[in-house]
Amino acid sequence: MELQKIECVFNICKISSVMQADLTCRFMFLSKTADEISLVCEAEYTPSEATAIEPGWKALKISDVLDFGMIGVIANISNILAEAKICIFVVSTYNTDYIFMKIEDYDKGIQALISNGYTVV
Repeated sequence: MELQKIECVFNICKISSVMQADLTCRFMFLSKTADEISLVCEAEYTPSEATAIEPGWKALKISDVLDFGMIGVIANISNILAEAKICIFVVSTYNTDYIFMKIEDYDKGIQALISNGYTVV
């Protein structure tokens, strides 16, 4: 399976209103539940009003469009990264998944995935 590097630095934020999210950002993930509003955005688009910020993440995108019936894709990737002692944050879209790792673990994570048969471009 091929993974694609996303050449941005991201912050993971907690915000109080969806209006704080800048929709002009090239990569942005917004989720809202009854308990919270979370935003993953390019670092330079982090809202100044964010109530919590976890800074310094980089991402890999699963290059393929994933069928909803596929089983174990994220489980396999997360197991490899857990064995390498790397914490992840995962975002899923309709088409695919994105795996976020802290900047300081990114290169180590990529090497672990390559060692286990993944291609990273």
